[in-house]
Amino acid sequence: MSGGSPVLQPPAGAVKPVRHPGAPAPGELLGAHYGQCFGCGGEQPHGLRLAARAGEGVSLTAEFTVQPAHQGAPGLAHGGVLAAALDETLGSLNWLLRTVAVTGRLETDFVRPVPVGTTLHLAAEVTAVAGRKIYCTATGRIGAPDGPVAVRAEALFVEVDVQHFTDHGRPEEIQAALHDPDRIRRARAFEVNP
Repeated sequence: MSGGSPVLQPPAGAVKPVRHPGAPAPGELLGAHYGQCFGCGGEQPHGLRLAARAGEGVSLTAEFTVQPAHQGAPGLAHGGVLAAALDETLGSLNWLLRTVAVTGRLETDFVRPVPVGTTLHLAAEVTAVAGRKIYCTATGRIGAPDGPVAVRAEALFVEVDVQHFTDHGRPEEIQAALHDPDRIRRARAFEVNP
């Protein structure tokens, strides 16, 4: 990142992140945390449908293909859509920690345009943890995991209680998520930025 904000620098007392023993195995597809999520949900017709896979340690990879509905300038991905892809990818890291957290700060660098039809390959990792704060980074590459860098991000996530979502979310969606018979999907529904 170019000149990241001081708030994104882990403090001196930060510790190395520890993957939760119950986290998905490396290579395992994480799946959508909520069907209506714009980032990863399959029930959003114009969503990103971002697919993330657990990596080694507290890292993951993800990808999505830029669709015509995602464009800003003619034929190019909208910067906000790319920021959403980075946010979704970074937020999914919390599943490897088994921590409920929300985005506190997200800083992005847009390095090159991303054309419609391009698959963006993202890689993310948690770099440090300090109390309730989770520090992480992500990179998005065009066309292949080793393709040219298109976007980068640094983020700070803050651990919250599930009550954060139940206090602020729409009651009908909260109840649907809480009563989902799939225990894992129910737990994951409350893992990223509301």
